[in-house]
Amino acid sequence: MVAPIIEPPALYRQAADHHHSFQNTDMQKAYHDFKDRYSAFFTTSEIDALRAKEYKRLDEQNQVYLDYTGSSLYSDSQIHKHMTLLLHAIYGNPHSDNPTSSITSHQVAQARNAVLDYFKASTDEYTVIFTHNATGALKLLGESYPFTSDSKFLLFVDNHNSVNGIREFARSKGAHIQYIPVKKSNLRLDPSMLDEYLNNARTGIANLFAYPAQSNFSGVQHPLEFIARAQEKGWDVLLDAAAFVSTNELDLSQWHPDYVDISFYKIFGYPTGVGCLILKHKAMAKLKRPWFAGGTVEVVSVQGDGYYFHEGYSAYEDGTANFLSLAGVPIGLRHVQMIGVKKIHERVMILTDWLIKQLLALRHTNGTPLIRLYGPSNVRMRGGILTMNFLGPDGLVIDPGIIEHYAAQENISIRTGCFCNPGCIETINDIAKLDVEKLLHCGHPISFEEYVAALPGKTMGAVRVSLGIVSNFADVYQFVQFARSFIDKEIAERLQYCTKQMCNSSC
Repeated sequence: MVAPIIEPPALYRQAADHHHSFQNTDMQKAYHDFKDRYSAFFTTSEIDALRAKEYKRLDEQNQVYLDYTGSSLYSDSQIHKHMTLLLHAIYGNPHSDNPTSSITSHQVAQARNAVLDYFKASTDEYTVIFTHNATGALKLLGESYPFTSDSKFLLFVDNHNSVNGIREFARSKGAHIQYIPVKKSNLRLDPSMLDEYLNNARTGIANLFAYPAQSNFSGVQHPLEFIARAQEKGWDVLLDAAAFVSTNELDLSQWHPDYVDISFYKIFGYPTGVGCLILKHKAMAKLKRPWFAGGTVEVVSVQGDGYYFHEGYSAYEDGTANFLSLAGVPIGLRHVQMIGVKKIHERVMILTDWLIKQLLALRHTNGTPLIRLYGPSNVRMRGGILTMNFLGPDGLVIDPGIIEHYAAQENISIRTGCFCNPGCIETINDIAKLDVEKLLHCGHPISFEEYVAALPGKTMGAVRVSLGIVSNFADVYQFVQFARSFIDKEIAERLQYCTKQMCNSSC
């Protein structure tokens, strides 16, 4: 029997009593204590007014949204302004000089300039290549970077899979691939180790160093000073900024990475399906595309079996740009500028500090901790991402899927899994290189279930909470109350219940 689908309005009605139950004296007392401890929070009070006006659907539908690293949220005004553009102009395919194409070309140029302006990137130094998302930007870089058998591709263990995937392009050209480990205790790199790796590159060769400005797993912010440090030793630097720029300022007049990948929905929610690679002109000149497509070539011949690319970014934007969505990018960027990235950052870090302290203070009756937090236990050089596991009274990890299952019942949006960051999962579990090499090179493909079964006792997933543009105190308070409900709960009890529910849902 297939479980009935609950339509969203019904789901919201079910959650109404739960939402109103938090408007009580316990929450009011906690809020007063919070105000006393974090007076700076009230310099960001404009965001509360913005949430009430532009994001009112969150509270109308009793949603606690804690998945901003998965996607930020869009405001009402972004949608209205974009709709107005679409209703009052006619946008045609930009690869022409006809009137509607010209309007589109102008709109795309405006979007390109808006991106450079937002990141304070000089047009003399940088340009923008539009892609489907950050992953598309990274794929474009990987396939076009001039790796050779003398090249090195150096990256942190702490990287998203879309960065890890570049190694396959590097490997196909014989390049040497090397990972820099992070410490299990706080998932940070030991800075004293960096030069040891950076010194291994041959000068005059194309060598690429990649790392995240902010970990999508732990929230650790790796120093932007590493950019110049690597460049001085002959490396091109790829800065993965996808998780960083949603609540942090990236000033490309101060920091000068060669390549930066962005997904716009991570910053302002809408539109999806648009990202970019911001890159230096001289860095773009190094790239060599392995193929050509519509819109990328100046001259191409079937009989002559040859082609010449356009100059600049046009050689990299395959086919027809997502031009209707691109019209929404300047609107989103102006929206964030109106709020102020620094103000968003200040607010997120105050809420993160309070949330860390509250979660780490939770204990079972026998004194054992309820939460195991991965990464820093303070807000120094970290962002608003908290990854954790819930522990039973016996100290064993409660399946993250169970936590997400119960959070959903409370209309709390969190994320569970390994978040496309296997390096951090392997680090927190002390998984040895030989163990996984043996599994992955056994001569046949293996399923995830087989992979997990071959690594008994390892925690192959976690719970991630992430804060963003309109997070407020009620959001983090309600998550703490939800976490508190697991105090003294036995794992077996939760496993048995949740397994039964999952079974019923899949029948």
